[in-house]
Amino acid sequence: MIVTEQPEWFRKALTTPFDEGTVDVKGTDIHYLDWGERGRPGLIFVHGGAAHAHWWSYLAPFFARRWHAVALDLSGHGDSGRRPEYSHDLWAVEVLGVAEEVGFPGPPVVVGHSLGGVVTIKVAASHGDRIAGAVIVDSPVRGPDPESREGASGASPFRSPGVYPDKETAAGRFRLVPDQPTSNQYILDYIADHSLVETDEGWTWKFDPQVFNQTLSSLHQELASVTGRIALLRGEHSVVVPEDVADYMYELMNRNAPVASIPEAHHHLIVDQPLAFVAALRTLLADWEHSVPRTNL
Repeated sequence: MIVTEQPEWFRKALTTPFDEGTVDVKGTDIHYLDWGERGRPGLIFVHGGAAHAHWWSYLAPFFARRWHAVALDLSGHGDSGRRPEYSHDLWAVEVLGVAEEVGFPGPPVVVGHSLGGVVTIKVAASHGDRIAGAVIVDSPVRGPDPESREGASGASPFRSPGVYPDKETAAGRFRLVPDQPTSNQYILDYIADHSLVETDEGWTWKFDPQVFNQTLSSLHQELASVTGRIALLRGEHSVVVPEDVADYMYELMNRNAPVASIPEAHHHLIVDQPLAFVAALRTLLADWEHSVPRTNL
């Protein structure tokens, strides 16, 4: 059964106060959402391809009592500015730019879903001394993330996003990539509502189609090179990070990092099993607070 009425936990999360801001990173304004108090440990959420910071708006408040939680719009996404060219390395610098701007007391933990997980691996591999940990959320290291793979297709809607006469019509065209079953229609409605912008021609999607004009990376060496805290959370039924891919990533991480499957979840596990994701991430973060960081052998 598809649930369209917002449950109490969801409404409560969305009414949690937050701030918004922008920071210039290499000539482009990067927009972010900010929950929690300064002085608390930093936690940064990074969205997937063609997505935006509000994919985390109903999840980040669950961490705001213990953490200073922030979600950013990567350049070319959401309410951030656009660039002539994009790269995973540049997006990694944007994550660190936001971290510096919001004034975390120390290195933050970075959590990234799908394309955001690829960016998170880049941060951990290239700037590991500037973060306290990295959580990869259903991002594969064997093939490209699903949005980039879809965006590379000439017939992809990511390449030629439509323009619609009104917001309701546009929102009705919103789809997950890759497609998956979900009973949480209220989450899809919320995400779609924040995915659109009105232009002179009509309503269209906020992301820049050019974000997919880059070389796809498999990240084998980068993941294997990470020496700090790192973990993988995946959907039990994910077609993007199936068990064999998760096993391969575990080997790349020297069999020395948590790999956990969210029950009954698919690739977009923050949509179909949001509270299970919160519980898993809370548990992981609590363990990291009271344990010794891993070392690669």
